[in-house]
Amino acid sequence: MIQAANITLRLGKRALFEDVNIKFTEGNCYGLIGANGAGKSTFLKILNGQLEPTKGEVIITPGQRLSFLQQDHFKYDGFSVLDTVIMGNKRLYDIMKEKDAIYAKEDFTDEDGIRASELETEFAEMDGWTAESDAETLLNGLGIESELHYKMMSELKASEKVKILLAQALFGNPDILLLDEPTNHLDLDAIRWLEEFLINFDNTVIVVSHDRYFLNKVCTHTADIDYGKIQLYAGNYDFWYESSQLMIRQMKEANKKKEEKIKELQEFIQRFSANASKSKQATSRKRALEKIELDDIRPSSRKYPYIDFRPARDIGNEVLTVSHLSKTIDGVKVLDDISFIINKEDKVAFVGPNTLATTTLFRILAGEIEPDEGEYKWGVTTSQGYFPKDNTKDFDSDDQIVDWLMPYSPEKDVTYVRGFLGRMLFAGEEGVKKVRVLSGGEKVRVMLSKLMIMAANVLILDEPTNHLDMESITALNNGLIKFPGVILFTSQDHQFIQTIANRIMELTPGGLIDKISTYDEYLDSDEMARKRQVMNFEAEQADEEEAMNEGEDE
Repeated sequence: MIQAANITLRLGKRALFEDVNIKFTEGNCYGLIGANGAGKSTFLKILNGQLEPTKGEVIITPGQRLSFLQQDHFKYDGFSVLDTVIMGNKRLYDIMKEKDAIYAKEDFTDEDGIRASELETEFAEMDGWTAESDAETLLNGLGIESELHYKMMSELKASEKVKILLAQALFGNPDILLLDEPTNHLDLDAIRWLEEFLINFDNTVIVVSHDRYFLNKVCTHTADIDYGKIQLYAGNYDFWYESSQLMIRQMKEANKKKEEKIKELQEFIQRFSANASKSKQATSRKRALEKIELDDIRPSSRKYPYIDFRPARDIGNEVLTVSHLSKTIDGVKVLDDISFIINKEDKVAFVGPNTLATTTLFRILAGEIEPDEGEYKWGVTTSQGYFPKDNTKDFDSDDQIVDWLMPYSPEKDVTYVRGFLGRMLFAGEEGVKKVRVLSGGEKVRVMLSKLMIMAANVLILDEPTNHLDMESITALNNGLIKFPGVILFTSQDHQFIQTIANRIMELTPGGLIDKISTYDEYLDSDEMARKRQVMNFEAEQADEEEAMNEGEDE
């Protein structure tokens, strides 16, 4: 059990939290939600001791071990992958290292023997003999192959480090597990594995995530941060949403009835207060009027942008033909003889772990880079709007947001452009910010403003939900559901894919899988499972052949 008792945190004059009291109990998974800036990550830092509150305390059941997801991807560059994971249980790791140091001594003393015996006993009690195999199980489940387990962290890619730090947090069956955005930068297979892990996890979990499907899948409770308070709901994200909306509706209806009663009493008092025969009744009604209190309905701090993509022209029957595209990047063939045809009704989700292949394909289709082989042809009625995964170069400018957007607008009118910015929550002075200083979420909202202004009938979106808060993701999700044109997109948000896509593509080492279906149908299909097995086998065979050929060359 972990409990926040009267927690207050002040940042200058602003109170981020005010007298928060909440208890998180064993066997439950709590989704911690709230608008950007509400303090979700800050609250986790208070719970794990990284940040001291201004007032109050965090109470943890004595003897329980707390584990949290580290955010510094370079912190463990001097350690091996397995050691990094086992460090998730610091006491166990310290025992292992102390044992190794004792046994490495040349002048092994009686005192060393006694100490080693004590350590061995504690080591066995902590299931130390299975530590490496337990760590390997977690790494394999998250998609970190065995050949990487003994490498140094400094040798790994950022996407691999994310998974290893997650395995570290999960290692050793912690009593309390704090996870801040654990699905960020995970591929969909790793997310599904994590969902199952948390569903079967028996201890206390508190998780912050923008992935609505993930929260619905794993959470038993929802803790909503709004205006410095935390309200606890039994149920997952969808249950919280329905409950909170129902509560607001009920309070509004109750207030409406009270207002009608107030008006009725006021009219009676005004009419009969001077009438001697009715004076007692008027006095009685005055007392009744004084007792009526309207519910204080404070508006939520959440703000939803308005996202509406309206194409300037309808799309024709011929949309896109891709023929035998191939592309090699840094010596790796990321696209190999890819062919497909896109139709006017298609909303295609590109899924799977090979995100570099998808990004490369999107960059080719957007005209940013050329293929090594093959060709593609857009239909004459099409116009494309492209949302890149990496927008760094797009915002390498000292332009204000309005000036940055102006070249993409068909109407060179500041008021017209500011209208789009207003929809995306850049009201007033926000619109004159320089694009260079925008946060990640603000940059995404500016890019979406650009796409709305361009009014293209084909959208190419590479991870558009990255950096967005839950409200913006919901608005974007709804906007794309209504969009009448063609969409080619990729996302790590399960619900986003499920509610938008009617066609699924996966770029694999064995070729392109192309299926007309929803995402859930695709994941559940026996055909996909068989194809995965075949492709894995073919990839293994190719690796073996390559190894044999290299041996012969030597």
